[in-house]
Amino acid sequence: MGIPMRQAIRVGAYLVKQKLARRDKFALTLELEPLFACNLACAGCGKIQHPASVLKQRMPVEQAVAAVEECGAPVVSIAGGEPLMHPEIEVIVDELIKRKKFVYLCTNALLLPRKIDKFRPSPYFAWAVHIDGLEERHDASVCKSGVFAQAVDNIKEVQHRGFRVTTNSTFFTSDTPQSVVEVLEFLNNDLKVDQMMLSPAYAYDKAPDQDHFLGVTETRELFRKVFADGRRGKWRFNHSPLFLDFLEGRVDFQCTAWAIPSYSLYGWQRPCYLMNDGYASSYQELLADTDWSAYGRGRDPRCANCMAHCGYEPTAVLATMSSLRESIRALRG
Repeated sequence: MGIPMRQAIRVGAYLVKQKLARRDKFALTLELEPLFACNLACAGCGKIQHPASVLKQRMPVEQAVAAVEECGAPVVSIAGGEPLMHPEIEVIVDELIKRKKFVYLCTNALLLPRKIDKFRPSPYFAWAVHIDGLEERHDASVCKSGVFAQAVDNIKEVQHRGFRVTTNSTFFTSDTPQSVVEVLEFLNNDLKVDQMMLSPAYAYDKAPDQDHFLGVTETRELFRKVFADGRRGKWRFNHSPLFLDFLEGRVDFQCTAWAIPSYSLYGWQRPCYLMNDGYASSYQELLADTDWSAYGRGRDPRCANCMAHCGYEPTAVLATMSSLRESIRALRG
């Protein structure tokens, strides 16, 4: 099972509409951050490094919905921080579902028992739970014991209630091909999540741990071994086949960070949620006033080791749509 057919058709129609309108830059997915506060302090994340005054802020529902409508993206990934700490997160989700946006709520799953009764299953909604490895590896990543076990129990509960569940796993130099295979096998076959996302760790400048981020060569070597022997085709990924090719180094792409813009309490972040070169007051200002040709591997030294999906998955999607062969391949997947 890949991307749900309803979503694939809607996104495909949206891309055709952009092409007919001859727009060269547009949003595919909005990375919405309605708060920065979190109930964990993960080694690879720097969101809670914001000042205490900022960590106390919560984005109003109207502001969040307005940002989604402004950029027009058919898919919204609600991140943070921990979105379930937002007192009106279920209202934000409901408003986006009413607008037929495909919503992925990113969470560490710890607060699900307190919040789950405020949500209802929908073909437009999925939980996106961060799982960075099996028990020892995941708990080390989030710097707290017992988190993996709680997350797994809570995933099973929301699955029992009829919700779609996806996962997002970030991998570092401390991971091996075998450890990656083991967590993917567990998520795919034992926990039976609907889809999985992969992300090679990028050197996020505010992250406490700066010693274990993957470089391009290391990323390609890792995923070549992980995907060896046809294993890749047995797993349910929330990625285009071309993006998985990209992780292996079979193809290379330029970054299209404008297609997954990040909107937070500060505004529209330049150029992406992993780098901060200031903020724009609107999505159109972000598009018009950002020198996109200055970013990406080979252009900006900060991008040298980035293979993150926020920059390269949309490039892969656009390449898929422009090729009949790749479109058929994606549908078969």
